[in-house]
Amino acid sequence: MNQPVIYEEKTANDRLVMHVLYGMHTVAWLSMGTLAVIALIVNYIKRGDEQDPGYIAHHSYMIATFWWTIFWLVLTSPLYLLFIVPGMAAWTIVGLWYLYRCIRGWLRFTNGTLP
Repeated sequence: MNQPVIYEEKTANDRLVMHVLYGMHTVAWLSMGTLAVIALIVNYIKRGDEQDPGYIAHHSYMIATFWWTIFWLVLTSPLYLLFIVPGMAAWTIVGLWYLYRCIRGWLRFTNGTLP
């Protein structure tokens, strides 16, 4: 069961940065992944500077989501190269999973719970 997280004193800017990062990950498909890579870099930088365990968990969640997505895209890429329809289906499933994870994490951050 998810327990509410008591965040340290955070400014509105700290929360805004997290919302922007979740937003960038969520709409990354519009930029063919470029926004996700930029958000990933910022996630690594911010996670290293962060003291709040809740914020660290959300940064780690976004990082893990990105790398698992890359893993599944690479793993299913032979399907896409050899058989277009099964490959498209596999990449669609991976893309929907990525979108689900981004939205789920974003909602949990908004509600003040861990991912």
